[in-house]
Amino acid sequence: QVQLVESGGGLVQPGGSLRLSCVASGSILSIYVMAWYRQAPGKQRELVASITNSHSTNYADSVKGRFTISRDNAKNTAYLQMMSLKFEDTAVYYCNAQVLVDRYSGYETSWGQGTQVTVSS
Repeated sequence: QVQLVESGGGLVQPGGSLRLSCVASGSILSIYVMAWYRQAPGKQRELVASITNSHSTNYADSVKGRFTISRDNAKNTAYLQMMSLKFEDTAVYYCNAQVLVDRYSGYETSWGQGTQVTVSS
């Protein structure tokens, strides 16, 4: 069993900042990719940012220059530093990870429960 637990969401004013954390626990040999997705009401879930085990990153165009994804491999933790937040960033943010459980099973995709980020004045 692999669990992802997000934290750090909340209410913030436009232009403000939040830092989300995602901690993976359970049967883990290694984690290849950790990523943040978000889903706003009535919209599709979209990839916000991802980071590989070698710290290669990718960002959605809408967050480039404002968000930074990072990870601490020793802690099996990913972070999303969000700055210059906009109304359009309001969504439930989900942590995702591709986890190597063992050599036989290979990788499993795990999702967190989500954390609400609300940008409002």
